[in-house]
Amino acid sequence: MRKNIVLCGVGGQGTVLASRLISAAAMAKGIPVMSAETIGMAQRGGSVFSHLRLGEGVYSPMIAKGEADLILAFEPGEAVRMLPYLKKGGQVVVSSRPVMPVTATLKSEPYAAQAMIRFLREHVKNVMVVDAEAALSDVGSPKVLNLILLGAAVQSGALGLTEDEIKAAILQKIPEKFHALNFRALAWAKQGASSSP
Repeated sequence: MRKNIVLCGVGGQGTVLASRLISAAAMAKGIPVMSAETIGMAQRGGSVFSHLRLGEGVYSPMIAKGEADLILAFEPGEAVRMLPYLKKGGQVVVSSRPVMPVTATLKSEPYAAQAMIRFLREHVKNVMVVDAEAALSDVGSPKVLNLILLGAAVQSGALGLTEDEIKAAILQKIPEKFHALNFRALAWAKQGASSSP
């Protein structure tokens, strides 16, 4: 297996934890992992992204433009911003819920999630939009969007890992009192990943 994955979002959405769960699941299978994270301004609503490269023969953690198999986007504007990294035929899994980054608050233009999702659908063949509001309501916590999106990535097939493999990583990386909630979030995508708000 060889995969290039870009995870992107806004500070506080759990992007880094999602990256670490993918890494742990891959390493448990004996798959080499290289990663690089940019976390600047994470506490202030700034952009956060991770590059993950899974598989043999990887010599740099950074993914070149046009080489990502999957963009896992916690926020639609960040998905659009990272789109140049996606390879032809690659998959985008994106949350429908906008989180206005600090830079957007300084501008007078509207920040419209639907326009960004429309742009993604017009420019990418394989887009899975996760109805974040419905998912978070069903699961019962606003803190597990990262696991909901991970579950959607599993269901898309583009992640190259199974639900059980991600569950094993949750057991390893997340405190026991949160296991049941995170398992519910991971499983939600089986029914709702293809929701299109």
